Amino acid sequence: MPPAHHAVMNYSSSSTAPVLVVFLGLVSFLYARGWRRIHAVSTTCIPVWRGGSFLVGMSLIWVALGSPLARYDHELLTVHMIQHLLLMTFAPAVMLLGEPMLALWHGLPRYGQAVLGPLLQRPLMRQFARVLSQPALCWAVSTLTLIGWHVSALFTLALQSEAWHGLEQASFFVAGFLFWWPVIRPWPSVTSFPRWSILLYLFLATLPCDILSGFLVFSDRVAYPVYFSTSRQLIFSVLEDQQCAAALMWTCVTLVYLVPAAILTMRLLSPQSLLEAKSRPQRAPQSAEVV
Repeated sequence: MPPAHHAVMNYSSSSTAPVLVVFLGLVSFLYARGWRRIHAVSTTCIPVWRGGSFLVGMSLIWVALGSPLARYDHELLTVHMIQHLLLMTFAPAVMLLGEPMLALWHGLPRYGQAVLGPLLQRPLMRQFARVLSQPALCWAVSTLTLIGWHVSALFTLALQSEAWHGLEQASFFVAGFLFWWPVIRPWPSVTSFPRWSILLYLFLATLPCDILSGFLVFSDRVAYPVYFSTSRQLIFSVLEDQQCAAALMWTCVTLVYLVPAAILTMRLLSPQSLLEAKSRPQRAPQSAEVV
């Protein structure tokens, strides 16, 4: 990347930081307002730890996009990978733990609810939301987003264009939001799949990351030559930077996906869960049903 363009991207990124802070502050204000209204009625609906979890997620978005860290994502692949992990893996997960849809809905002013309410209640919108939350679609979107933006041509385009760079970051967050939705199942989720299937969902989600990170770690060639043209004043090479970034993704994704898998397994194997499964009435055969 030419030095002039490098400077422009630094300036452009820093100029968008105030806009990002205002946007994140507004969303946090609406969430806190809705949380207080809900908490005044029921202290168990959204506990304090869930409210704090959402705000942590908002802070992680700022770290990825508005902090000084963001200035080096086009110089170091490791920093770019940290951004990717924050936007796609960590921030969406902790935000969904905070029941964002429920709190933001109650945080909206009355005229906002009056405008959005009828729109969201339309059958087409409800059907669209139901399709969008299907695990197969969520897995496909997150996988295609991960693989697509790590193709060398698209990766280079995102580094050289501020618009494409913003689209890349937004797609990381949206894909992560969709990915974690079937796992966490916040309001207003309606599930039609067995809970144990999420274990398979999480396992399959690790495969694209394992393949991509394994390729980058063990490759003896630089996958993204664009980093050769950056102003590097570091002690490690472009190839070492690539290996460090890939190892970071490999480790973080494996550990993060292991946590909900372990929690879900313990819940499924708990005595109460097994007792409920045994006591659940069996569905009558199709031929014995009364029409």
